[in-house]
Amino acid sequence: MFIGFVEALRRGGIPASLKEHLLLLEALDAEVIAAEPEQFYYLARATFVHDESQLDRFDCVFGAVFKGLVGQGELVGQGEEIAADIPEEWLRLIAETYLTPEQMEAIEALGSWDEIMAALKQRLAEQEGRHQGGSKWIGTGGTSPFGHGGYNPEGVRIGGPGRHGRAIKVWESREFRDLDGERELGTRNIKVALRRLRRFAREGAADELDMDATIDGTARQGWLDVHMRPERHNAVKLLLFLDIGGSMDGHVKIAEELFSACRTEFKHLEHYYFHNCIYEGVWKDNRRRHVEKTPTLDITHKYGRDHKLVIVGDAAMSPYEVTHAGGSIEHYNEEAGAAWLKRLIDTFSSAAWINPTPQAYWGHSASTTILKRLMNERMYPLTLDGLDQTMRELSRKR
Repeated sequence: MFIGFVEALRRGGIPASLKEHLLLLEALDAEVIAAEPEQFYYLARATFVHDESQLDRFDCVFGAVFKGLVGQGELVGQGEEIAADIPEEWLRLIAETYLTPEQMEAIEALGSWDEIMAALKQRLAEQEGRHQGGSKWIGTGGTSPFGHGGYNPEGVRIGGPGRHGRAIKVWESREFRDLDGERELGTRNIKVALRRLRRFAREGAADELDMDATIDGTARQGWLDVHMRPERHNAVKLLLFLDIGGSMDGHVKIAEELFSACRTEFKHLEHYYFHNCIYEGVWKDNRRRHVEKTPTLDITHKYGRDHKLVIVGDAAMSPYEVTHAGGSIEHYNEEAGAAWLKRLIDTFSSAAWINPTPQAYWGHSASTTILKRLMNERMYPLTLDGLDQTMRELSRKR
């Protein structure tokens, strides 16, 4: 029973053993859970997953193996169908307005950041009910600068998915997942490109056997002459900032490959996540990013100037997120993103920005142009040639 599930877990990179399989069967036989799909999911996850980094893999395998079984009762042993109400928000987008490029060009933004925020405050005070398909009120579809599912050059997205990447503020709870640092690379070329930055040095306690010196000393002395040496460390210290979620969702695969390669190549690696632009706080765990943030100022004080700073992000966002206080789409930032980026560059002079968006499209984004200038033009594409340029830049002596 569940042999196919165990084999699928193994193929998905989770080391599921026979012992864990028998433990799951024993728990089911003892009826430690009710015959409900959700409880079975948590029991199976507690049995097979022993590390946080495997949670996303388990979810993918579980969904693939048991897809379609719940409604037929095969998973829980019952013939009942589980009915679900379709959320109203899902149906609203059916009325979404589709605009031609000419119609999009004819729609004008409200104006400056202050004008947009003032207009939103007025709409909230005046609007009394739900609205869709219009050009003024907060709703879905249409061309209003407030709501979701429509089109406007600049606006505030309230609920619903993003479509054009033009929102200057987003009011919703957004959950992102960590990058998988164990992901196998489809190519070794990224690792090869990163090795240009490696510098080795003998440092630390002598706790590694020096085989050549031991053989030579034994031959000379006539008795066993053991020689030890410090471990061969990678002397490069890398500080990695990774943009996660939103428009970066389309770049997850290549970002995971880069992250995995960095973890392999650099022993002295510290990584943090941010969204769109770096502000006063970054985080290590995306599941707890709202409650466990690391102050950016602490990072500038904790790590030495010998660290190499690498920022990975598509740099595509509203320019207000970089230039204005309060411009962040998710919270109120008291200082502009540009101020925090300058602090990081002033502290870590050896710095570069890696952009997964094809370089041919950088000029279409005002925020990309601004960030490239703030980085002193040290923005490179996430290609093999771009990585080579990045490593050359970080290798320069300052």
